[in-house]
Amino acid sequence: SQFFSSGSLGDGQWIVPITFCCGSYDKKKSFLLQTKSENYDVKEFASDSNKSAWIKLNVDQTGFYRVKYDEELAARLRHAIENKYLTPTDRFGILDDSFALCMARQLPLTSLLTLMGAYREELDYTVLSNLISITYKVGRIAADARPELMDNINQFFVNIFQYSAEKLGWDATQGESHLDSMLRGEILTALAMVGHKETLSEASRRFDAFLKDRNTPLLPPDTRKAAYVAVMQTVTSSNRADFDSLLKVYRETDLSQEKIRILGSLPSCPDQGIIREVLKFSLSPEVRSQDAMYALAVSKEGREVAWTWFKENWDLILKTYGSGFLITRFVSAVVSPFASFEKVKEVEEFFANRSMPSIARTLKQSLERVNINANWVKSIQAEQNLGEAIQELAYRKY
Repeated sequence: SQFFSSGSLGDGQWIVPITFCCGSYDKKKSFLLQTKSENYDVKEFASDSNKSAWIKLNVDQTGFYRVKYDEELAARLRHAIENKYLTPTDRFGILDDSFALCMARQLPLTSLLTLMGAYREELDYTVLSNLISITYKVGRIAADARPELMDNINQFFVNIFQYSAEKLGWDATQGESHLDSMLRGEILTALAMVGHKETLSEASRRFDAFLKDRNTPLLPPDTRKAAYVAVMQTVTSSNRADFDSLLKVYRETDLSQEKIRILGSLPSCPDQGIIREVLKFSLSPEVRSQDAMYALAVSKEGREVAWTWFKENWDLILKTYGSGFLITRFVSAVVSPFASFEKVKEVEEFFANRSMPSIARTLKQSLERVNINANWVKSIQAEQNLGEAIQELAYRKY
């Protein structure tokens, strides 16, 4: 059937080029699915040793469709992922499809998290980068649906990233690839975001060295974002030294890339008072107007603050950005992260007499995203045994 992120069923039908492998890439089949459903007998593959082999559809993700596996086939694929039997493209595809299906409420969160556990020794940049972005999205939605499970969920995320973080470490190695250095920064940032204590304290140590000497080898550009995000995790209105230090670095650097790196790290702080300051700073003359949206990536604790700030400053935002596409970035960044039907009404009421053609489409998409999030939250709240499953994943010994 036609797939929609909202979970609603489409009635569109078309011919689908099906490709699949069974237990090995040498055994590949393809056919055109020209009817609503079709049976295919895999007996020719199934020697006795192959009866429990993995089956992967849409080999190398060449077809434009999502694939949903039943529990048994999913378990075989997890085994194949853990043992690196699949190409990076296929490992990416299985994860990406499962995330999309989970968001559309066609797959329970338990199944998605169990699959994510199979990627704990992943080192491919594209796959790991996608895994990281999925953990951010799942972490946010789970915090709305089941806040009491967040300690275990974050512990589980630490388990997933620990192997690759230890492999990559904080310091570059001789002759490593460009992708490894990009990955190092992303993985350390992810560990900081989920509150991994060792990462936070190591980041703090390196950040202090960097404040004393901007050229210290302890904090090259690749890992700076991770360190900045890490120190912002513990900043509060009454304990703000690291925040002030980062603003000082921002003001002293001439490099626009460094300014953007700092602007993108500041809003990850969980303290609402600090978020308010960051947002205010983003509209000040010190920030280039095209850079202000980097400061909108606020922590989940900062969503309400950002929405209030957005409404209070709407006239200024409109005056500064009203003529270009950047205003749509403001609308989308501030509205999309919400996950409640009440918020949809509230946003609609605010824009009832403020909408304009240039933001109409973005507003509609952002509200659609909030509805999708709200429905997803409801389905996660209704999941039986989610708490037990997450506890098991968080403390499993590998």
